[in-house]
Amino acid sequence: MWHFAVSVFLVELYGNSLLLTAVYGLVVAGSVLLLGALIGDWVDKNSRLKVAQTSLVVQNVSVILCGVILMIVFLFKTQLLTLYHGWLLTMCYILVITIANIANLASTATAITIQRDWIVVVAGEDRSKLADMNATIRRIDQLTNILAPMAVGQIMTFGSPMIGCGFISGWNLISMCVEYLLLWKVYQKTPTLALKSAKVEESELKQLNVKKESDTKPAEGVQLIVEKDVTGSEPQQEKEVSCAARIAEPFITFRDGWVAYYNQPVFLAGMGLAFLYMTVLGFDCITTGYAYTQGLSGSVLSLLMGASAVTGIMGTVAFTWLRRKCGLVRTGLISGVAQFACLILCAISVFMPGSPLDLTVSPFADIGARLFESEPLPTIASPADKSEMAFATGMPNLLNGSAPANSDPEMSPEPVPLISVSLLFAGVIAARVGLWSFDLTVTQLLQENVMESERGIINGVQNSMNYLLDLLHFIMVILAPNPEAFGLLVLISVSFVAMGHIMYFRFAQKSLGTQLFACCTPDPKAISDSSPPGNTSIV
Repeated sequence: MWHFAVSVFLVELYGNSLLLTAVYGLVVAGSVLLLGALIGDWVDKNSRLKVAQTSLVVQNVSVILCGVILMIVFLFKTQLLTLYHGWLLTMCYILVITIANIANLASTATAITIQRDWIVVVAGEDRSKLADMNATIRRIDQLTNILAPMAVGQIMTFGSPMIGCGFISGWNLISMCVEYLLLWKVYQKTPTLALKSAKVEESELKQLNVKKESDTKPAEGVQLIVEKDVTGSEPQQEKEVSCAARIAEPFITFRDGWVAYYNQPVFLAGMGLAFLYMTVLGFDCITTGYAYTQGLSGSVLSLLMGASAVTGIMGTVAFTWLRRKCGLVRTGLISGVAQFACLILCAISVFMPGSPLDLTVSPFADIGARLFESEPLPTIASPADKSEMAFATGMPNLLNGSAPANSDPEMSPEPVPLISVSLLFAGVIAARVGLWSFDLTVTQLLQENVMESERGIINGVQNSMNYLLDLLHFIMVILAPNPEAFGLLVLISVSFVAMGHIMYFRFAQKSLGTQLFACCTPDPKAISDSSPPGNTSIV
């Protein structure tokens, strides 16, 4: 719900521009990129229940605070613009983005511990059960993506953004209590969740440090003698070493996590998934913001997001069926081909009537003015003021923008055909089938092939890798925030999706060899008892 609403709120606050939404995405992506490994390490080092409860509370409380601040901004925006030349309003923007970023970091920790750790323990060693549980969780997630945006969109369309903020704050307060109790019940009914492998020390992480303690420590007998001789100075030395190690620990964890991720057998598969994040062809704040600038209301956007969630659910069904028929690795290959084929529609939409593509428009024209202007920002006209059209729409009218209120109707811009934006969203929505099937494939590959003691840090680095590519796509939008440059971003996005699936193809080729295109063979229903946990076969 918050994921959908925050992009619309930022566009509503900042006028007809994607700049503020791009800055928000940049901050979120940069934070997870830098802190993903540390978050995963924290998940590994603490008990499962503590991690789940702490991250849940921090996430929901942060969203509630953001909702309250946004309500105040919407209510007193005119007054805030006149105070300190608008800098007080700018500080409110910064505060909202900062708290929303904290909520996203807490959400990352929740996703790692629940979807990458708890579910593996609950499923035990049964691969088929793990696949079904992954698909079920994803269906629940997609179902909420249908209902939540529809509710928020209707409230914002027929009510106001301020009412939408209040609704989201109240909803998160209630859901936090319900989720907290449900986590406690699952923990009580699954005793194995209380048993967690001790976090492997940094010097013992798989394929990490080449240094060995035996190279730097004296023999046991010599060690005892040294301890007796320097008893007086030992405590001070230990204190100094401990302090230095404590300062260096986050940097060592960051380094070791990335090295461990690189040495995983599913590294290429994870990279392939990460490359799919370098795209504007998803229902994130950029795409929804672009659609908003093209005249689509919050109600229409919520319906489109609901349709994408339906196709996402279809993708989870396709995943379970393909995995049984073709095996896990081949499922990812088939899903990738299906996703790329659907995204061809998005590439075609760039050149269709109604596309605002115009590379002659400078993307930097209004950035400086918007950052330092003291005049009221343009606001989107209400849907009631827009003419209803079946297959054409005008650009959003600016109430206090450059177009004067008493302008000649004959000089108003021509309605923009909806062919381009329709093809764009048709491709995005249809591609969700392959996307979510591919996502579930890589998720299960990581679950089956990462040791339990490294599960948090490896998935934390995977999230960092995802956000690294996500960060690049937000940088692209910051450099070209105008809707006229969005078509170019679409073409770049399709190219990165293609590169991601090429990486996965290389992984599948290395894993299955000549059997990659052989007759489909299903995966075994359970892992062999002789196989050690977390180090199972990829096929």
